[in-house]
Amino acid sequence: MGRLDNQVALVTGAGAGLGAQIARRFREEGAELIINDLREEPARKLANEVGGTSMVADVADSAAVRSMFERVASEHGRLDILVNNAGFAFSGDDEQERRVNEIPFRQMAEKQSGGPIETHYDFTVAMTDEDWRRMIAVHLDGTFYCSREALKIMNPQLSGCILNMGSIMGTTGGVGSHYSAAKAGILGFTRALAREVVSRGIRVNALAPGFIDTDLTAPFKDARALLEAQTPMGRFGDTDDIAWAAVYLASQEAKFVTGQVLSPNGGFVMSQ
Repeated sequence: MGRLDNQVALVTGAGAGLGAQIARRFREEGAELIINDLREEPARKLANEVGGTSMVADVADSAAVRSMFERVASEHGRLDILVNNAGFAFSGDDEQERRVNEIPFRQMAEKQSGGPIETHYDFTVAMTDEDWRRMIAVHLDGTFYCSREALKIMNPQLSGCILNMGSIMGTTGGVGSHYSAAKAGILGFTRALAREVVSRGIRVNALAPGFIDTDLTAPFKDARALLEAQTPMGRFGDTDDIAWAAVYLASQEAKFVTGQVLSPNGGFVMSQ
């Protein structure tokens, strides 16, 4: 308890899932919370739960992000921690979800039968410009927009901590080339920004979760068993596996840690 006492923290995309649990654990450790989400009701509900403030903004909209951080500066006077968590994986496409769950098993069966692989994902060739741009906008642009505005507050303080949400898909690649590209970009951005702002006493790190049991991974139905089998610990993680890692990176326990990627993934990836 008390590891984040007197720290003002903004968590984006905190209406549910990892962001919500990170906010809860930050509050338990003494932080003052600002809850951002694209949806007003989830943001307000969690803000009420943790005794914080809700701020609705689309992180892919630079003007909306600027307005949100101007409000942070006006109402709180400082910002000590930014968690760039906002993101998504599936866009509600039932056909895509069906293929994600069926194709791995079809390919395995075709390979085991000794025949050629005749079933293919073909997600990238079928991807629209809009699908690509929205994924990059929310994850990579959003991380940039929020970090840029946060630095306008943190730079004069000569202190601060930025945590960016990457993914193992940003290092290993995976189905969803736009998602993997966005997450890989976030990891590169993290390292570059860490070098840039260290002279001001600001630390920048990333989390790269494996498969965690949230709404984001809910579409993996049949495929979940395969993913669990590929994970040495044999299961998906839970939201606390990421939330406590975020607490560590945001706290003074990690005062000598910057430009790093911490990857709670149950052994799915053995090197980051």
